[in-house]
Amino acid sequence: MLNTLRHYEIPDGASVKVIIKKVHAPLSPQTSLKDDQNFSIKYFHLIDPDIDRDESQHPERKKLKLKEIYLTKLLSTKVAVHSFVENLFRSIWGMPHNKAPQGVKYFFDFLDTQAEKKKITDPDVVHIWKTNSLPLRFWVNILKNPNFVFSDLEKTAHLDSCLSVIAQAFIDSFSLTDQQLGKHAPTNKLLYAKDIPQYKQEVKTYYRSVRDQPSVSSQEFKAFLQEESKKHEYEFNESAALHELNKYMERYYTEVLDYLHESSLTQPHKQFQLFQKIVALLMIITDHMMMIIPIDITDYANYIKEL
Repeated sequence: MLNTLRHYEIPDGASVKVIIKKVHAPLSPQTSLKDDQNFSIKYFHLIDPDIDRDESQHPERKKLKLKEIYLTKLLSTKVAVHSFVENLFRSIWGMPHNKAPQGVKYFFDFLDTQAEKKKITDPDVVHIWKTNSLPLRFWVNILKNPNFVFSDLEKTAHLDSCLSVIAQAFIDSFSLTDQQLGKHAPTNKLLYAKDIPQYKQEVKTYYRSVRDQPSVSSQEFKAFLQEESKKHEYEFNESAALHELNKYMERYYTEVLDYLHESSLTQPHKQFQLFQKIVALLMIITDHMMMIIPIDITDYANYIKEL
């Protein structure tokens, strides 16, 4: 079938322009790049080293990050250790035999009492006090540095990164603010995003359960401390501890004397004498430590009680 102007829908009265057809040279057959003498092979990892060098010169350029490459591995690793992490967290904010340790109960009651004295009615303030005092100050340090507890543990850079992710999840569990995570959120926060709400509820239940327990009297707490001290009386070097205390007292000797002089003490002269005796005794202890001669520190303990 032969197509005419009608088939191309060219109307009557239309102008037609005729041009000369250009003849192109035939394409050459495709050859392998390896046949080129100037061909060279370059090996690349996930990020081209040239990109890193270019970023150092142009920080405004975004770094090439292929999160989807390693996100699957992170998720599988999280699933593998998830039960261990949950057991760890719940052993921290859990209560064996439905009873908190006496030290925790006594300290939390102290914070509650201070809030009442200061007429602080916002429960979030007390929550923050307790969180900053124990979980964030003590437990996070242990989570990130288990070598403090296990002396034979070697903490590599890779292990340190993993522990930081777990510690961040622990910190977020005590936070009072809701996380608003988007597609650009850090991967370590995305890993535990679904678990954090449940952890937050468990933390609030923990604080509430500790508060509702019977109070620990000062006598009970003192007896508890004495019992704990007896358990570890041969595990610590008292002379070394006094040596460190001596460093502190030497540094702030003048400030302490000024404070004793300015404070409204009933017997300031006696306090001066006691403090000077303590400093003198600490200096004697330090000298004996250098000679490795054991001494009795009973006098020092008595001075402390009097002061």
